[in-house]
Amino acid sequence: MRFCARTFEAFATAVCGLFLFAGQVSAAGGITVLPDSSTIWQIVNFLLLVAILNFILYRPIRNVIARRKERMEDFKHNIDTFKRDVAEKENAIAEGMRRAREEGLKEKNSLIEEATAEEKKLIESIYQQSQKTLAETREKIAGDVEKVAGELQKEIDEFAAQIGSKILGRDVA
Repeated sequence: MRFCARTFEAFATAVCGLFLFAGQVSAAGGITVLPDSSTIWQIVNFLLLVAILNFILYRPIRNVIARRKERMEDFKHNIDTFKRDVAEKENAIAEGMRRAREEGLKEKNSLIEEATAEEKKLIESIYQQSQKTLAETREKIAGDVEKVAGELQKEIDEFAAQIGSKILGRDVA
């Protein structure tokens, strides 16, 4: 509507200027030119043509441009929304990864501590068992040494008696 009003105003100014100019030219030359009804019909036809073109051509084009502009704004809004969503999701993924790393590190450290504690228990158990086995072995060896020493003492006594009886020629008992 604004476009039509501006166009009409410009046209009316031009027509008025034409009439004034025609009147001045004719006054100078002695010929009087009066606009007849065809000029008015031409003006009416022009205004009608402008209105029809506005209705048929310009308004649909402006509507298409307005709809296209709205769609472009919607697309820009959607793009901004998607970018914001992507940034939020990237941040969420990064935060999740950071938390997972922290939890994994904590779990790893706790497993290492548990394994170290279990290792200490196992080493202590093995040490205790080896000390027990060593003590048993020492006792067994000491028992075997006493037994062997007793047997050797018997054999030594027998050999001494035999040697003594052979040297003395008599029984030494």
